[in-house]
Amino acid sequence: MSHMKQLALDIGLAPVPTLARFFPGPNEAVLQHLRLAVESDDGGALRAAVPMYLWGESGCGKTHLLKAVREALRERGLAVGWLDASSAQPPAFEESWAAVLLDDVHLYTCAQQAMAFNWFVNATSPATGTPRWVLAAGSLPPADLPLRDDLRSRLGWGLVADLHPTTYELRLGILQSKAEKLGRPVPPKVLEFLAHKITSNVRELEGALNRILAHCELVGRPITLESAREVL
Repeated sequence: MSHMKQLALDIGLAPVPTLARFFPGPNEAVLQHLRLAVESDDGGALRAAVPMYLWGESGCGKTHLLKAVREALRERGLAVGWLDASSAQPPAFEESWAAVLLDDVHLYTCAQQAMAFNWFVNATSPATGTPRWVLAAGSLPPADLPLRDDLRSRLGWGLVADLHPTTYELRLGILQSKAEKLGRPVPPKVLEFLAHKITSNVRELEGALNRILAHCELVGRPITLESAREVL
Protein backbone atom coordinates (compact mmCIF):
# COMPACT_ATOMS: atom_id res chain seq x y z
CA MET A 1 0.00 0.00 0.00
CA SER A 2 1.34 3.43 -0.91
CA HIS A 3 2.09 5.97 1.80
CA MET A 4 -0.65 8.24 0.47
CA LYS A 5 -3.25 5.47 0.55
CA GLN A 6 -2.16 4.53 4.06
CA LEU A 7 -2.47 8.18 5.18
CA ALA A 8 -5.93 8.44 3.64
CA LEU A 9 -6.89 5.23 5.42
CA ASP A 10 -5.57 6.53 8.73
CA ILE A 11 -7.55 9.74 8.28
CA GLY A 12 -10.75 7.97 7.24
CA LEU A 13 -10.79 5.43 10.05
CA ALA A 14 -11.22 7.32 13.31
CA PRO A 15 -9.92 5.24 16.24
CA VAL A 16 -12.48 3.85 18.66
CA PRO A 17 -12.63 6.12 21.72
CA THR A 18 -10.90 4.49 24.69
CA LEU A 19 -9.98 5.68 28.16
CA ALA A 20 -6.32 5.21 27.20
CA ARG A 21 -6.74 7.64 24.28
CA PHE A 22 -8.27 10.38 26.43
CA PHE A 23 -5.88 13.24 27.16
CA PRO A 24 -6.82 14.04 30.77
CA GLY A 25 -4.94 17.29 31.45
CA PRO A 26 -6.95 18.96 34.24
CA ASN A 27 -9.47 16.08 34.18
CA GLU A 28 -7.19 13.36 35.57
CA ALA A 29 -9.39 12.71 38.64
CA VAL A 30 -12.47 12.10 36.44
CA LEU A 31 -10.54 9.69 34.22
CA GLN A 32 -9.25 7.73 37.21
CA HIS A 33 -12.76 7.48 38.68
CA LEU A 34 -14.12 6.08 35.40
CA ARG A 35 -11.23 3.61 35.15
CA LEU A 36 -11.89 2.36 38.68
CA ALA A 37 -15.56 1.78 37.85
CA VAL A 38 -15.12 -0.10 34.56
CA GLU A 39 -11.83 -1.96 34.99
CA SER A 40 -12.35 -3.75 38.32
CA ASP A 41 -11.97 -7.53 37.93
CA ASP A 42 -15.16 -8.60 39.68
CA GLY A 43 -17.42 -5.72 38.64
CA GLY A 44 -17.92 -4.75 42.28
CA ALA A 45 -16.80 -1.17 41.69
CA LEU A 46 -19.26 -0.88 38.82
CA ARG A 47 -22.18 -2.10 40.93
CA ALA A 48 -21.18 0.16 43.83
CA ALA A 49 -20.64 3.26 41.66
CA VAL A 50 -23.05 6.10 42.38
CA PRO A 51 -24.62 7.91 39.41
CA MET A 52 -22.23 10.36 37.77
CA TYR A 53 -22.87 13.42 35.61
CA LEU A 54 -20.19 15.09 33.48
CA TRP A 55 -20.66 18.58 32.11
CA GLY A 56 -18.61 21.06 30.13
CA GLU A 57 -18.39 22.95 26.87
CA SER A 58 -18.37 21.26 23.47
CA GLY A 59 -15.07 19.54 22.71
CA CYS A 60 -13.96 18.95 26.30
CA GLY A 61 -14.27 15.17 25.91
CA LYS A 62 -17.67 14.21 27.36
CA THR A 63 -18.81 12.03 24.46
CA HIS A 64 -15.34 10.49 24.11
CA LEU A 65 -15.44 9.40 27.75
CA LEU A 66 -18.95 7.94 27.53
CA LYS A 67 -18.11 6.02 24.35
CA ALA A 68 -14.84 4.86 25.94
CA VAL A 69 -16.76 3.55 28.96
CA ARG A 70 -19.21 1.78 26.64
CA GLU A 71 -16.29 0.18 24.76
CA ALA A 72 -14.54 -0.89 27.98
CA LEU A 73 -17.71 -2.54 29.32
CA ARG A 74 -18.42 -4.25 26.00
CA GLU A 75 -14.89 -5.68 26.00
CA ARG A 76 -15.75 -7.29 29.33
CA GLY A 77 -18.86 -8.80 27.77
CA LEU A 78 -21.25 -6.44 29.55
CA ALA A 79 -24.32 -4.97 27.86
CA VAL A 80 -25.14 -1.27 28.33
CA GLY A 81 -28.01 1.05 27.52
CA TRP A 82 -27.01 4.02 25.33
CA LEU A 83 -29.12 7.13 24.73
CA ASP A 84 -28.10 10.32 22.95
CA ALA A 85 -29.89 13.14 21.13
CA SER A 86 -29.86 11.16 17.85
CA SER A 87 -31.62 8.13 19.35
CA ALA A 88 -34.97 8.29 17.56
CA GLN A 89 -36.55 5.19 19.13
CA PRO A 90 -34.65 4.19 22.26
CA PRO A 91 -35.50 0.71 23.54
CA ALA A 92 -37.17 -0.03 26.85
CA PHE A 93 -34.88 -0.63 29.82
CA GLU A 94 -33.31 -4.09 29.73
CA GLU A 95 -32.52 -6.09 32.84
CA SER A 96 -29.33 -7.40 31.17
CA TRP A 97 -27.72 -3.95 31.16
CA ALA A 98 -24.78 -3.41 33.50
CA ALA A 99 -24.91 0.37 33.07
CA VAL A 100 -26.91 3.18 31.48
CA LEU A 101 -25.11 5.88 29.48
CA LEU A 102 -26.92 9.15 28.69
CA ASP A 103 -25.08 11.55 26.36
CA ASP A 104 -25.94 15.15 25.35
CA VAL A 105 -28.85 15.27 27.79
CA HIS A 106 -29.26 19.03 27.24
CA LEU A 107 -30.57 18.25 23.72
CA TYR A 108 -33.15 15.60 24.67
CA THR A 109 -36.68 15.82 23.27
CA CYS A 110 -39.67 15.26 25.55
CA ALA A 111 -39.82 11.61 24.49
CA GLN A 112 -36.09 11.13 25.11
CA GLN A 113 -36.41 12.79 28.53
CA ALA A 114 -39.22 10.41 29.44
CA MET A 115 -37.13 7.40 28.40
CA ALA A 116 -34.02 8.73 30.18
CA PHE A 117 -36.02 9.16 33.38
CA ASN A 118 -37.41 5.63 33.02
CA TRP A 119 -33.92 4.21 32.49
CA PHE A 120 -32.55 6.16 35.46
CA VAL A 121 -35.25 4.88 37.82
CA ASN A 122 -34.94 1.28 36.58
CA ALA A 123 -31.15 1.42 36.89
CA THR A 124 -30.98 2.90 40.38
CA SER A 125 -34.04 1.10 41.81
CA PRO A 126 -34.25 -2.12 39.77
CA ALA A 127 -37.07 -4.62 40.08
CA THR A 128 -34.47 -7.41 40.18
CA GLY A 129 -30.78 -7.60 40.93
CA THR A 130 -28.40 -4.92 42.13
CA PRO A 131 -28.50 -1.26 41.02
CA ARG A 132 -26.87 -0.40 37.71
CA TRP A 133 -24.47 2.46 37.17
CA VAL A 134 -25.73 5.61 35.46
CA LEU A 135 -23.21 7.84 33.66
CA ALA A 136 -24.61 10.95 31.97
CA ALA A 137 -23.21 14.03 30.22
CA GLY A 138 -24.41 17.44 29.10
CA SER A 139 -23.23 20.97 28.39
CA LEU A 140 -24.63 22.55 31.57
CA PRO A 141 -24.61 21.84 35.31
CA PRO A 142 -27.68 19.83 36.41
CA ALA A 143 -29.59 22.77 37.85
CA ASP A 144 -29.37 24.68 34.55
CA LEU A 145 -30.44 21.87 32.22
CA PRO A 146 -33.58 22.60 30.12
CA LEU A 147 -35.19 19.33 31.19
CA ARG A 148 -38.23 18.11 33.13
CA ASP A 149 -37.77 18.59 36.87
CA ASP A 150 -37.64 14.93 37.89
CA LEU A 151 -34.91 14.07 35.37
CA ARG A 152 -32.91 17.20 36.10
CA SER A 153 -32.93 16.54 39.85
CA ARG A 154 -31.84 12.93 39.39
CA LEU A 155 -28.92 13.89 37.15
CA GLY A 156 -27.65 15.94 40.09
CA TRP A 157 -28.12 13.14 42.64
CA GLY A 158 -24.66 11.60 42.59
CA LEU A 159 -21.22 12.77 41.58
CA VAL A 160 -21.15 15.88 39.37
CA ALA A 161 -17.89 16.70 37.59
CA ASP A 162 -17.04 19.79 35.55
CA LEU A 163 -14.76 18.83 32.64
CA HIS A 164 -12.25 21.55 31.88
CA PRO A 165 -11.07 22.40 28.34
CA THR A 166 -7.54 21.56 27.27
CA THR A 167 -4.60 23.90 27.82
CA TYR A 168 -2.27 25.11 25.06
CA GLU A 169 0.48 22.79 26.34
CA LEU A 170 -1.85 19.80 26.26
CA ARG A 171 -3.06 20.61 22.74
CA LEU A 172 0.54 20.85 21.59
CA GLY A 173 1.27 17.48 23.19
CA ILE A 174 -1.74 15.93 21.45
CA LEU A 175 -0.49 17.18 18.08
CA GLN A 176 3.06 15.98 18.68
CA SER A 177 1.76 12.54 19.64
CA LYS A 178 -0.49 12.41 16.57
CA ALA A 179 2.36 13.38 14.21
CA GLU A 180 4.62 10.72 15.75
CA LYS A 181 1.97 8.02 15.34
CA LEU A 182 1.56 8.97 11.66
CA GLY A 183 5.33 8.89 11.22
CA ARG A 184 5.40 12.38 9.76
CA PRO A 185 7.95 15.01 10.85
CA VAL A 186 5.95 18.23 11.31
CA PRO A 187 7.77 21.54 11.94
CA PRO A 188 7.22 22.81 15.51
CA LYS A 189 5.88 26.14 14.17
CA VAL A 190 3.04 24.30 12.38
CA LEU A 191 2.10 22.43 15.55
CA GLU A 192 2.26 25.64 17.61
CA PHE A 193 0.06 27.42 15.04
CA LEU A 194 -2.58 24.68 15.29
CA ALA A 195 -2.45 24.55 19.09
CA HIS A 196 -3.09 28.30 19.24
CA LYS A 197 -5.75 28.37 16.53
CA ILE A 198 -7.96 25.44 17.52
CA THR A 199 -8.85 25.56 21.19
CA SER A 200 -12.27 23.99 21.68
CA ASN A 201 -12.19 20.50 20.29
CA VAL A 202 -9.55 17.76 20.31
CA ARG A 203 -11.21 15.98 17.38
CA GLU A 204 -11.06 19.17 15.33
CA LEU A 205 -7.43 19.62 16.36
CA GLU A 206 -6.38 16.19 15.11
CA GLY A 207 -8.57 16.56 12.02
CA ALA A 208 -6.84 19.81 11.06
CA LEU A 209 -3.43 18.15 11.27
CA ASN A 210 -4.70 15.26 9.14
CA ARG A 211 -5.98 17.67 6.47
CA ILE A 212 -2.69 19.55 6.32
CA LEU A 213 -0.64 16.35 6.01
CA ALA A 214 -2.94 14.92 3.33
CA HIS A 215 -2.92 18.18 1.33
CA CYS A 216 0.87 18.51 1.37
CA GLU A 217 1.25 14.84 0.40
CA LEU A 218 -1.25 15.22 -2.44
CA VAL A 219 0.29 18.33 -4.00
CA GLY A 220 3.87 17.30 -3.24
CA ARG A 221 4.69 20.31 -1.09
CA PRO A 222 6.64 20.43 2.17
CA ILE A 223 4.72 20.92 5.42
CA THR A 224 5.14 24.62 6.21
CA LEU A 225 3.35 27.30 8.20
CA GLU A 226 2.19 28.85 4.91
CA SER A 227 0.66 25.60 3.65
CA ALA A 228 -1.02 25.07 7.04
CA ARG A 229 -2.61 28.53 6.84
CA GLU A 230 -3.78 27.83 3.29
CA VAL A 231 -5.48 24.56 4.21
CA LEU A 232 -7.25 26.07 7.21
